[in-house]
Amino acid sequence: MDAPDAQPEDPMNASATTETEVTFPEVDGRRGSTPVTRSVLADAVAVVDPALAAEITRCSSWRKDYVDLVHRATAASAGPAGHAVAIARAGLESMRSQMVLAGPQGDVPIADAGLGSPPVLHTETVDGAARAVPELRVPYRGRELAGDTLLVQVDRWVDSGLAEPGFRDAIEAVVEHPEWLAVPGRRLALLGAGAEMSPLGPLTAWGADVLAVDVPVPAVSERLHRLAREGAGTTRYPLAPNGVAGADLVRHTAALLEWLRRSSEGLPTVLGMYAYADGGAHVQVTAAFDLIATALLDDDPATALAYLATPTDAFLVGTDVVAHSRRAWASRGLVRHLQAPLRAASRGALFAPHYPEDADAVADVLVPQQGPSYAMAKRLQRWRGVASEAQGRRVSFNVAPATLTRSVTKNRLLAAAYAGAPRFGVEIFAPDTSRTLMAALLVHDLHRDAVTRAHPEELFSDTAAHGGLWRVGYEPRSVLGIAAVGGMPSAILGR
Repeated sequence: MDAPDAQPEDPMNASATTETEVTFPEVDGRRGSTPVTRSVLADAVAVVDPALAAEITRCSSWRKDYVDLVHRATAASAGPAGHAVAIARAGLESMRSQMVLAGPQGDVPIADAGLGSPPVLHTETVDGAARAVPELRVPYRGRELAGDTLLVQVDRWVDSGLAEPGFRDAIEAVVEHPEWLAVPGRRLALLGAGAEMSPLGPLTAWGADVLAVDVPVPAVSERLHRLAREGAGTTRYPLAPNGVAGADLVRHTAALLEWLRRSSEGLPTVLGMYAYADGGAHVQVTAAFDLIATALLDDDPATALAYLATPTDAFLVGTDVVAHSRRAWASRGLVRHLQAPLRAASRGALFAPHYPEDADAVADVLVPQQGPSYAMAKRLQRWRGVASEAQGRRVSFNVAPATLTRSVTKNRLLAAAYAGAPRFGVEIFAPDTSRTLMAALLVHDLHRDAVTRAHPEELFSDTAAHGGLWRVGYEPRSVLGIAAVGGMPSAILGR
């Protein structure tokens, strides 16, 4: 069972009698994530599939069975558009009724919690010293791509099945409108601004106006300050009463909300979720972010939300994606005969087709090693995106390609699998490439015209840059171990 990570000393200097925390309810002396995450998924799907909800509730091995259950919950949203929205709303409501604000008065469900009078966060402002980068430039394999050269490479990614056609359209629009890059007229609040996939670096280089929030850790604060100084925009940070830069989203939720309200200064806010934490702490961070997002959306309907989706999740995909994968499966040639003994010995678990003829159109790239809390945190974020867009709010929610971030490379199996992935038609991107491309998609989403979608889940699939994981012929999990074996030498050597 996942449990929240231990927390560092609070720079707010709050005493034990005043400190609060967004967390799981206490059961038998523990604040574990499993009872809540399993219950939330069951409550979400119950509105369209009561039988599946009952299976989730009865599940006796959540860590083992969650992959299949999350897959089926994704498939449950494939019906009428109203199903996806109903699932999203029910899941968010369940999360808000079960996650609590723990404090001196005990546990209060965050749906009912009053945030009280928090300590006041001050502001530090840094103006970048550089000139704004005047066009979209994407670092890729030792080169910096721009203009037609960039669009040629984007075409290669799309033609190779590494990204969806809408990705090309979005990048082309940003190339044609470099004035979009600074996001004029909006203030971008990045929570988890120091994360490797945060768009802080590109946005400051383009001259954007940013509110940068991350944990009060000196190494993180120093990195944020460096990016701000090297950029061309204006970056503001929260300061705790004792002068420490940063704030903890889970423990300083109320103070951050008030700081964001004051710091918007009448400009429409873009609230971006880029924070990450291991295990159950990721659910806590997501719930705290959602608490702030709900309040800011209530304050101002012009508030926009921004998220990144991981490609290692389960997504509804179009018939063209399924057809592409099945063609790849059918064109394996002689290699199928070499794989046949292993496939037979594993009873079909190895080298399995991604989309069997009788299967649903779900790209299932869930990786068991990431754990159920990670999957459910990302699901909560996706539900917020669907529910908010259904209300007419602007939402940017882009699938980033598999990327060699620190959170991946510290997991030996994932690092080895990523190193071996190119053998199966999957490209793993460098962080600076992914970060810049995702920042460009965010810029596009904030300037595009209103979107009419055939289905709410297209919010994730239209511009997805999944690195090939959705369109490969093999079900990714069925070759994960094989890829890891092939990539182990490179992973060990750090290449």
